[in-house]
Amino acid sequence: MPGQDPAERRVVVTGPPRRARRASGYYRPRTEIDEQTTLGHTYVRSLMRSQLRAGLAVFAFLVLLVGPLPLVFAAMPDARRLEWAVLGFCLYAPLVLLALWYVRRAERNERDFVRLVEDR
Repeated sequence: MPGQDPAERRVVVTGPPRRARRASGYYRPRTEIDEQTTLGHTYVRSLMRSQLRAGLAVFAFLVLLVGPLPLVFAAMPDARRLEWAVLGFCLYAPLVLLALWYVRRAERNERDFVRLVEDR
C-alpha cells in the first residue's frame, strides 16, 4: 500500500508442521483428565486406588507390629525395662523402614501415572 512505512508491512511466515497430528479419534489421557470425562475419572481413580492400597498395607503391617504389644506387656508386668527397650529401640528401625517403603511405593505409583498420562 502506498504511503505505509516498509517497517510496518505484514509478513506471513510459513513452514512445515513441527508435530505430526494423530488421528482425530485419538485423545491423550491427559486430555481425558483435563476434560473430566469418565475415562479421565477412571485414570485418576486408578492412581487413588494404588495409593490407598499402599497406605492400607502399611497400616496393616503397623497394626500387626504394634497391636500385640499391650498384650505382651500385660502378660509380663515385671518387665518395665523391656517395655522401654522395645518401644524406644526395637520399634524404631522397623517404623523407619516401613516409612521408606511407603514413600518409595507412593513415588513409583505417581511416576507410573505420569508415564501413562504423558503417553511415554
